[in-house]
Amino acid sequence: MLILVSIASTILFSFFFLHFLYKDLYLDSIRESVIYQGENTASHYHYGSLNEEIIEKIHWFNIVSEYEVLVVDTFDELQEYFPYQIGNESLINSEDKETLSQGNYILKEGYVKEFDRNIVGAMFPIQNETELIGIVYIYVPLAAMQEVFEGSLPILILAGTIFFILLLVIVNRIRQSLFKPLTDMQALSKEVAEGNYSSRLPLTSSDEVGQLADAFNLMSSSLEEQEKRKKEFLSNVVHELRTPLTYIAGYTQALKQHLYSSKEEADSYLTTIEKETDRLNKIVHDLIELNHLEENLYVIEQEPIAMAQLLYDTVDLFKIRFAQKEIQHSMKVEEDVIIIGDIKRMEQVLYNVMDNAIKYSPLHSEVLIDLGTDHDMMILTVTNMGHVIDKVDIQRIGERFYRTDKARNRSTGGTGLGLSIVKQIVTLHNGTFSITSDNQNGTVVTVQIPLLSEENSS
Repeated sequence: MLILVSIASTILFSFFFLHFLYKDLYLDSIRESVIYQGENTASHYHYGSLNEEIIEKIHWFNIVSEYEVLVVDTFDELQEYFPYQIGNESLINSEDKETLSQGNYILKEGYVKEFDRNIVGAMFPIQNETELIGIVYIYVPLAAMQEVFEGSLPILILAGTIFFILLLVIVNRIRQSLFKPLTDMQALSKEVAEGNYSSRLPLTSSDEVGQLADAFNLMSSSLEEQEKRKKEFLSNVVHELRTPLTYIAGYTQALKQHLYSSKEEADSYLTTIEKETDRLNKIVHDLIELNHLEENLYVIEQEPIAMAQLLYDTVDLFKIRFAQKEIQHSMKVEEDVIIIGDIKRMEQVLYNVMDNAIKYSPLHSEVLIDLGTDHDMMILTVTNMGHVIDKVDIQRIGERFYRTDKARNRSTGGTGLGLSIVKQIVTLHNGTFSITSDNQNGTVVTVQIPLLSEENSS
């Protein structure tokens, strides 16, 4: 379609260009020449007479000139010398006679059947002091368009050939720059549909097509990463579920086959089965809860929350665990920090953050708790001096089942869902959750949530 439109445009342009050259330039030049020659000829006979000598000069001018010149005494004589119609009209009419009698010339042009040509002609009056004594009629048959441009035809053919070659090069470049990347995208989309996310499109330009290819590569990279995360997630789910199921199945078989030596041993088996069942229930419960939070199926209860008191109450729940690991904890709290949110969910955030801080703190260490404000945000930081978390791991904390403990040591407990839930709850409260970790400052968990404002309180 592009080639057809280009060729059609070229033909139309050429037609109108040639028509312009013929009609506006060629015809205008003929008209100007006829008028000039006619006025020049008529000017010689003012206040004179049409004698034989003058007529002979005019005949000689006819021979050497491309123009036809007639000099007559009367209108009837002019009609006799030129008895043809111009454009189905007679050469001269009553209005033309009146115009000539007033000393004005008349331009006549049109098709003459006898000549099989268009002609351009003009009549000029010859006057003495009192009356019209003669008429000069000068005309020229026009050449056809093909005759006019016959000499320039080779130039037109050369120009057309050059234009066609340029057009071919441009169209080919357009095809290469537009259609080939689209064809490559089509091929890559089929690979992506079949599950191959590793292929990428070469970026050869920065135009719209290049930007589309870049977006396509970004999509492929994202899908590849999502596929990797999905496989890892499924692997984690299998791992988390397999361990308690293995314990439950093993101890159940032991009980069924009476593979125990005492009632106390059987009770311990039942206790283990109960713990692992609770663990399975917690995993399922956390997964359902996280899904609700991520899909915005949970409605946040909006109420003012005094964060200082809620933090004190949460820390009190961990006094025994602080004592068990001989961990010192210090608190720096602004008492008037108030936010709008769901108090049960914020309890869950504080509980999970404190639980992780204690869980990963070494014996005889310290946990620092700081609650304050920065402009219109509540800032809660919990710092522990446990092992430093790699930057790669920090970026992934908050994903389902992701744990920095690659060995998944059961002594630390947990399923890797706690911080995922925390992150979603903070997000639902229009806040942010972040973690930093280094040897100097330890591991710092930061929660930021908007403070109660006048708009919220109203």
